[in-house]
Amino acid sequence: MLDWLFQWFRGRRDSLRQAPHIAPVAQHNAALWPDLAAVEAQARVYQQSPWVYIAINRIAEAAALVPLHVYRREGEQRIAVERHPLEDLLDAPNPYLSRFELIEQTVGMLELTGNAYWFLAGDGRGAPSQIWLLRPDRVSIVPDPDHYVRGYLYEIDGQRIPLETVEVVHFKRWHPANDYYGLSALEAGRVTIASDRAMAEWNRSTFGRDNGVPAGIVNVKEYVSDADFERIKRDWRQSYGGPQRRTAFLRGGGIEWQNIGLSHTDLDFLKGREANRNEILNLYGIPVGLVSENATEANATVAERLFIERTLWPKLVRIAQKITQELLPFWPGDYVAVFEDIRPTDVQARLNEIRAAYPILSINELRQRYYQLPAVSWGALPVGMNGGDQVADEADPAETGAALLELKRWERFTVKRWGQAECRAFEVRALPDECAFEIAAGLLAAGSVDEAQAVFREARAVLRGEAS
Repeated sequence: MLDWLFQWFRGRRDSLRQAPHIAPVAQHNAALWPDLAAVEAQARVYQQSPWVYIAINRIAEAAALVPLHVYRREGEQRIAVERHPLEDLLDAPNPYLSRFELIEQTVGMLELTGNAYWFLAGDGRGAPSQIWLLRPDRVSIVPDPDHYVRGYLYEIDGQRIPLETVEVVHFKRWHPANDYYGLSALEAGRVTIASDRAMAEWNRSTFGRDNGVPAGIVNVKEYVSDADFERIKRDWRQSYGGPQRRTAFLRGGGIEWQNIGLSHTDLDFLKGREANRNEILNLYGIPVGLVSENATEANATVAERLFIERTLWPKLVRIAQKITQELLPFWPGDYVAVFEDIRPTDVQARLNEIRAAYPILSINELRQRYYQLPAVSWGALPVGMNGGDQVADEADPAETGAALLELKRWERFTVKRWGQAECRAFEVRALPDECAFEIAAGLLAAGSVDEAQAVFREARAVLRGEAS
């Protein structure tokens, strides 16, 4: 019964073939042009929703502050490149944009519309000399059955400008139901954002000019003539009415006011807006602790860490890898673009991990894994099997004196510069390598000047042979 199916997979292929689905996908999307009006509407939401504005701005501005570095790949190693031409290009992408503005607007468009486009301009001789940001609401992708993308169309005021694939870098978020365009987070939060805007509009209408009086009914209980009834309505509306007031009049006996409006308590208004805020912020990966007025310092610190690790860093990796794939090949060589790793490090947890590895890993393995240092001749054994007291026993007295003198200089250097955000490393010359390694590990865990000085006292005792 399944013979017809087996015929499709008959025999074993010796080599891989080109992707057979590209042509059908391109043909399927050839008649499906994007709704550019919807992209324009997303921009209006950004202008009108305070929480969408706050969320996107937090992400875009934080991303624009992170430096981008270029490395040359040699095997498994990455070697930093001093002022690669790409870094110069990003610092001045075009006469009207700075590096900060380029990254800010790129990330902002990605978060708002799910797509961002760079146009690469040059003089026709090779590498690009300028980068121009294209508005997503003006860009359409032209599918191609052979190469997946044939090019791009930039449309403005009825004029269509064709762009080659090599000229455009397309950043996009993942869209499960679209082959060519990214998904905007606004689509997932459409109902919540619309509800929050409607609640804000209702609040504005309620407390706008002449709108501070709740809706209700004026019941005139006693019989009055038509002329008096019209006069009462006119006088009432002149005093208490307004373009948005909803006041009904009933003729009966006496005059009675009956409130028929819904209060904020009835609608649970404030809690509803707070729930909308939290959902919109969670949609964009912004921890509520970053914006909540009730957050403690500890909550704010944890929120900032979560924001950097779970929200900001993946977005930076997406952009850097796209730059590596489509921009760096313009320059000869094997290069990779990487944003500076701004993820916070738990120093104490890292030191505990190193200490737990002491009995198992050799010094060389510790140096390679945790400090990215080359192997040394004395590092073949674990730390516990390289007694520090042997240093003093085997060392020449003159060498020990020079090591103690350098240890004192290192201690003064550390105490003087303690607490500085950026500081050059102390250059070790006379100290034995294994001793310098232990001092560096101890300083990494030290939380105060006193703890740092204790590290030097212990090292001094080892060099003098006084350690127990």
